[in-house]
Amino acid sequence: MRVLIIEDEIMARRSLEKLLENNFPDIEVVAELGSVSDSVAWLKAHPEAVDTIFMDVELSDGECFEIFCQVEVKVNVVMTTAYDNYAVKAFEAGSVDYLLKPIDHAALERAVERCRHTSGLEGKDVERILAALDKTRHGKEYKERFLVHINDMIVPVKTGDIAYFFSEDKNNHVVTHDGSVYIVDSTLDTIMNCLDPERFFKISRSCVVAKDTVESVTKLLGGRLRISTKAKPAKVLGADPDLTVSRSRGDDFLLWLES
Repeated sequence: MRVLIIEDEIMARRSLEKLLENNFPDIEVVAELGSVSDSVAWLKAHPEAVDTIFMDVELSDGECFEIFCQVEVKVNVVMTTAYDNYAVKAFEAGSVDYLLKPIDHAALERAVERCRHTSGLEGKDVERILAALDKTRHGKEYKERFLVHINDMIVPVKTGDIAYFFSEDKNNHVVTHDGSVYIVDSTLDTIMNCLDPERFFKISRSCVVAKDTVESVTKLLGGRLRISTKAKPAKVLGADPDLTVSRSRGDDFLLWLES
């Protein structure tokens, strides 16, 4: 069996590879990838190179489900996740299996054996996966706290205390209502997927704001909007974050703010 591993965490990738090679001598790991974009490019270039894909849910540049929307996947897919309530029903659709991290031998053997006896995904299976994911999302539980870094410490910050998230200098930051600024590891796309869209809005590629922190909105030339928030972050970054709403998101933002 030829296997592709799609996993953005190097240690998790190495651990899965070792489990497969030590327990299933007929399995060959053909390639290892860590992002949606790399996976789409590789699958387009090698449409018949593997029989099974082990795919993490959250990748470095988005969710693995985006792969299904960009390239035709006809092989068996086993998804891995650290969250037992994270779209598990979607993983059960069609010939898709799922594994909870940390992956144990019994669960892995179950998934491998299932892949041996199925012929891969068909278009209808992918449709069921995406439909089940969408249905699950509507009833999912949102993240209640985020882990942030303070020097050598990792500290939980409650979601209700967060005013906004923003990216700057290749780092992602969280600003709380009292103006504290911390660094978070997750990408903004991953963060937004964990938040209640009624309470948080992604105003641009580099910023997500909480509704209850918006103090006022100023109209700029060209139809853009600039937000003034109740949170006044300490200027530890040298300048205030850019809280300008993208031109394409302006109307949606005002509707969200009003709702």
